[in-house]
Amino acid sequence: MIHSAKIDENFTEKEKKIITNALIEMGADTKKVDEIIEEAEKKEKDSNQILDFTREIKNISEEDKKIIIESLWNIIYSDENADMYETNLMRRLSGLLYLDNKIVGDIKEKIRSKKL
Repeated sequence: MIHSAKIDENFTEKEKKIITNALIEMGADTKKVDEIIEEAEKKEKDSNQILDFTREIKNISEEDKKIIIESLWNIIYSDENADMYETNLMRRLSGLLYLDNKIVGDIKEKIRSKKL
C-alpha cells in the first residue's frame, strides 16, 4: 500500500494517518500499526512490482478491498490532485484486485468530491 503513497515522492503525515485509520478499520491491533507500516515501507523499498503487493490482498473480502481503495484515493487526493500516474496505478490495481470499475469509480468520486 505504501508504494502508491510514494508515487509522487511525498509520503506525508496526512497520508500515514489515512493508512493508519484504514489498518484499524480492517481490524489491525492499534498497538501494532506503526510496526505494520514500518514493515510495509521496508517491503516497498525491496520491491518494484505491484504484483508483489496485490498477490497478498487479492483474496481478502471485497469490503476490505474497498477500504484499501478508499484509503488510496484519500491519499492521492490528500494534496487535492490526482496525476496521471496515480490514476493509472489505481486503474491497474483495481483490475488486479478484481474490483468492478463502477465500484472503484464511485469510491473515487466520493473521495474527490469531499476533497475539492
